[in-house]
Amino acid sequence: MGVADTETRLRALLLQGIAGDANGYHEFLKALSAHLRAFLRGRLTGFPDEVEDMVQETLLAVHNQRHTYDAAQPLTAWVHAIARYKMVDMLRRRAGRDALHEPLNEDTAVFAGSEIEAGDARRDIAGLLGQLPEAQRLSITYMKLEGRSVIETARLTGLSESSVKVSVHRGLKKLEALIRSAS
Repeated sequence: MGVADTETRLRALLLQGIAGDANGYHEFLKALSAHLRAFLRGRLTGFPDEVEDMVQETLLAVHNQRHTYDAAQPLTAWVHAIARYKMVDMLRRRAGRDALHEPLNEDTAVFAGSEIEAGDARRDIAGLLGQLPEAQRLSITYMKLEGRSVIETARLTGLSESSVKVSVHRGLKKLEALIRSAS
């Protein structure tokens, strides 16, 4: 199932649930659990034991805040924002309040290495994106790198919203193929 299909299915199930369909809402929670599990595993690689707790906390927050969901907006973006807030809360709890106020070490070699690696990664991404058709390159840049919505990206590129989604999907597939061929 593609990203657009997942978005459409989850959104339809949530709206059924909000309208009072208990079976639809149950299916929504089940499907969202699987989606969140994959989303969080990819972001909590250093905390694999926390994934299930984060899934449950996010599901609870989605349930409690479902009345705030704007049906005109992408559902997964709304859910991912909630999940990110839950991850930040978890990381703050794990670090403790004192860790947030410890002075940084004066050893800048660590930062210099990461700045060089970040620069290399930016050049690699720019090179890969440069191999894509303009619509795909711009759609991915605006949505995936800058975090803009489908609506904003459509306005900036002059494409329809569905064309933006297709461009992102096809562009990511092409990037994946390019990365595999380089390995």
